[in-house]
Amino acid sequence: MSGTAAGVRTLVLWCPDWPVIAAEIVAGIPASGPVAVLHGNRVLACSEAARADGVRRGLRRREAQSRCPQLVVVDHDQDRDARAFEPVVAAVEEVAVGVEVVRPGACALAARGPARYFGGEEPAAERIVEQVAQACAVESQVGIADGMFAAGLAARSGMVVAAGRTREFLAAVPVEALERPELADLLRRLGVKTLGDFAALPASDVLTRFGFDGALAHRLAGGLDHRPLAVRQPPPDLDVSDTYDEPLERVDVAAFAGRVLAERLHERLGAHGLACTRLGIEAVTADGQELHRVWRHEGMLTAAAIAERVRWQLDGWLTGARRGAPDRPTAGLVRLRLVPDGVLVHLGLQPGLWGDTGAERERAHRALSRIQGLLGPEAVLTAVLGGGRSADDQVRLVPWGDERTPARPTGEPATPLPALAPVVVTLTDAPVPETLPAPPGKPAPRSLPAPPGETASPGTGGGRTGETAPPGTGGGRTGETAPPGTGKGRRGSKRPVPLPPWPGRLPRPAPALVLPQALPAVVLDADRWPVGVSARLELTGDPAFLLIGAAAPVVIAGWAGPWPVDERWWATTEARRRARFQVVLDDGRALLLSLVSGHWAIEAIYD
Repeated sequence: MSGTAAGVRTLVLWCPDWPVIAAEIVAGIPASGPVAVLHGNRVLACSEAARADGVRRGLRRREAQSRCPQLVVVDHDQDRDARAFEPVVAAVEEVAVGVEVVRPGACALAARGPARYFGGEEPAAERIVEQVAQACAVESQVGIADGMFAAGLAARSGMVVAAGRTREFLAAVPVEALERPELADLLRRLGVKTLGDFAALPASDVLTRFGFDGALAHRLAGGLDHRPLAVRQPPPDLDVSDTYDEPLERVDVAAFAGRVLAERLHERLGAHGLACTRLGIEAVTADGQELHRVWRHEGMLTAAAIAERVRWQLDGWLTGARRGAPDRPTAGLVRLRLVPDGVLVHLGLQPGLWGDTGAERERAHRALSRIQGLLGPEAVLTAVLGGGRSADDQVRLVPWGDERTPARPTGEPATPLPALAPVVVTLTDAPVPETLPAPPGKPAPRSLPAPPGETASPGTGGGRTGETAPPGTGGGRTGETAPPGTGKGRRGSKRPVPLPPWPGRLPRPAPALVLPQALPAVVLDADRWPVGVSARLELTGDPAFLLIGAAAPVVIAGWAGPWPVDERWWATTEARRRARFQVVLDDGRALLLSLVSGHWAIEAIYD
């Protein structure tokens, strides 16, 4: 079959184990270790280290973890894969045009243009692989053949199939490559094991026996594509700029010029149905000095908001220049450029107070900003979720309009969980509460031996669970996290540094309500004795009742824990040691309890 009859010469770029690589890029989970991405409780993709331990696609989660106990499990997220693959596609578009995204992790384009430009198909493939590696630090392979289906199979082995020999290349490929499990199983039972055997069947008989989908698969087996490439349109150029013959030295003249650019930028964004949340302002002076600032907005920038921020920045530049401030322009501005950043799809004028864009949201923003102007920035605060071990230290309040960045990194707990797993206990026959006085003659239970304000250490040896080492200390302990600035990272790495999980962090779900002041309580066992925790994390009795204030005791239907935490053990005045429990009461309430120096308290409430 000739190359023209077989289809257009197609180049396919394939990134192996892309769901795993995307999890490393977005979530910071190292792909060099044993990692598996699950979908429907089955392995969708796994890393090279996981395959070395016997993990394969299609395995159930339990079977995969039994083969590799250290396996880190990540849930599949198509949006995460697509977001992480966008820079790869952009890198390919820098050296070739007409790219079609087949799926996250694979893209295709016509091979003729790059082959003619770089002097052949093999040099073009090498140049594209090198471009992706340099721009994104991602390993990839390229395959070239007649048609996208054959090129995709060739990319898995990094082959360039000669023109006109695609059918010969496909002849020895198993029928499972069609990615139609039911059809492949039927063909094998009929004795058709390879694509060459399947392509040799008459097309009319295949259509009669296997239907329309079987006919499409028959075309693919013969090296024919059922549709041409659907190339991706490159993103539009949204920047606006203008050059001035006379340098702009007065603030009012520069502000007028900036307002014209702001209106042009807003019109261009609106023509594409877009809006921006950040604005880059660039200026060039008469003597060649370049200035750049980025403005951030809580919502989407309107034309008036863009013009306002341009005026503020130009006023700061030009006024600062007259006052002799450092790093200010030494001459008038001859060129202005506005660069939209954080571009989002504009949702029209649907009114909404806190959600979609609209007049009501802008009115609320202006009202809150006016309150801040009258009472100060701290008068209006919003919550930002950050890192921490307990529910009461993960939230930081920031003034309205400020950048919502957490005070501490939000390292998510990795899977598998630490070796110290809590035990969930459900009481099948809940005892009926009776009188509270203890029976005479029974010895008092041992409470948690700890200094004032602390709970018992969960460890029995030199290490402690859930600790954070003090800066400058040596000799790591079990479960500790090194202080910032002590690690040695590789310079020049383009991938984000993985965030370590918080030792001793409570498992999901997070409580819905965190009490500003912990509520004292008492936990009793079935014999109405207070429940305590020993230094070895052994309970003196199973929690059976919860007593809050003067109210009647409530039956505990189920509980989980303890989750110990030992914080700032190196600072005597700031040390905090406690054990935490999750309990479900008989009336349906779910609470987070803590035990500190033998005293129980309610810290948070679950939905």
